[in-house]
Amino acid sequence: MKRYLLAGLLIWVPVGITAWVINTLVVTMDRTLVLLPPQWQPVNLFGVHIPGLGVILTILVVLGTGALAANLIGQKVLRWAELALARTPVVKGIYSSVKQVSDTLLAPGGQAFRKPLLVRFPHHDAWTIAFLTGQPGPGVAEHLDGEHLSVYVPTTPNPTSGYFIIVPRRDTVELGMSVDEALKYIISMGVVAPAPHAAASGDRAPRNPS
Repeated sequence: MKRYLLAGLLIWVPVGITAWVINTLVVTMDRTLVLLPPQWQPVNLFGVHIPGLGVILTILVVLGTGALAANLIGQKVLRWAELALARTPVVKGIYSSVKQVSDTLLAPGGQAFRKPLLVRFPHHDAWTIAFLTGQPGPGVAEHLDGEHLSVYVPTTPNPTSGYFIIVPRRDTVELGMSVDEALKYIISMGVVAPAPHAAASGDRAPRNPS
């Protein structure tokens, strides 16, 4: 019975979590319909609530905004709107920070997560998987001895939260796996191991100097 129970859980747990996430997204997006004028709301138009219309509306709004930003007139309008937000007290600090992050993560050809690395974390005798995000800026690098890297250490099983740390390059190992494989490995808490690869740098984890 224990074997059958575990086999059943392995089947239904991913299905249940997937259904829960999709349902949460649909319900959340449906709530955006309350922003429409009352005469345009689906309940008043069709006399019945239709689940999923919020998803369609959200997709249409995003696509429409993208199409607007792709032409010259739309770009001027967006620049004017961004300039207005950048001059609004309180709002400008929040908007500027969020925009910088979104531009880095979502821009076409962006390399927010360039490659997976093996780094020492949370202490010198432990290792974890992190993602290379760049190099320290001049204002930080001038206070560091030797070459350092900026890396993002995601938490498990939710990789959307984590830690930004700066580590010496000599204490990192470039892994011969893709970013997707590394994310699956992290989310599964090490259960779903990636296929064997040779380390991209050809190096092994450095030994503890002590």
